[in-house]
Amino acid sequence: MTTPSILGGTVSGASAPGAPVIEIRDLTRRFASKRSETVALDNVSLSVAEGEFLTIAGPSGCGKSTMLKIVAGLVPVSEGSVSIMGQQVVGPQKQIGFAFQRSALLEWRGVRKNILLQAEMRGMDRAHANRRADELIELTGLTGFERALPHELSGGMQQRVALCRALLHEPRILLMDEPFGALDALTREQMNIEMNRIWRETGTTILLVTHSVAEAVYLGNRIVVMSPRPGRIVETLEPGLPAERDYGQTMNDPRFTAAADRIRDLLGASQAHD
Repeated sequence: MTTPSILGGTVSGASAPGAPVIEIRDLTRRFASKRSETVALDNVSLSVAEGEFLTIAGPSGCGKSTMLKIVAGLVPVSEGSVSIMGQQVVGPQKQIGFAFQRSALLEWRGVRKNILLQAEMRGMDRAHANRRADELIELTGLTGFERALPHELSGGMQQRVALCRALLHEPRILLMDEPFGALDALTREQMNIEMNRIWRETGTTILLVTHSVAEAVYLGNRIVVMSPRPGRIVETLEPGLPAERDYGQTMNDPRFTAAADRIRDLLGASQAHD
């Protein structure tokens, strides 16, 4: 059961959050093998408003990534339901973007051609896709690297390319599964700053799964904390931080500190209980 926790104010976002675009109701997901059955998610209910940046924090194996895949229509539910914009999810969803843990770029294609792979797969209008690619390349600071191959790019730049590819078709919803986990600390910080700016400028609804408490609080205008497997929502926090966030100032903001401390307490208690 979700326990609301308001730390210092109401939700702040790129704009006032709109009507729910994602509705998760009484979601349970089981995985069966010949010898046993594993409950990955147990009775999870969650609404995500349009334009919201929701972060999901929890220990390894708590079902965070499974929940994203269910929202994307890549994994079916065992019980309960998931709907996007009022339509029940029963298969892969074309209107979302998905950024995975690895950039998964094609080594023989340059930056621009890797981004445009999305257009080829979706049959997008070529002229529109090219214009959109130009906008995203500029937005993410990749100008001048359009023809660079993946091995010529840093890890952070590779993730920027993957992000452009996920945003090319202008999805209303972007799902992000620990996309910065393999980056060094400084690059991860830079990508967090970049993501906050992209969210504010695009107004995209974003769900991001992370193991990093600092990342969850810095990026999220709402943070969902999950228990160990079987994954349940143990608390939802709303720190009330402004939409535009200077990294240094935010890290020293009492609202940031209070939210981060609360998440660490919850994760520590849940792991002790486990």
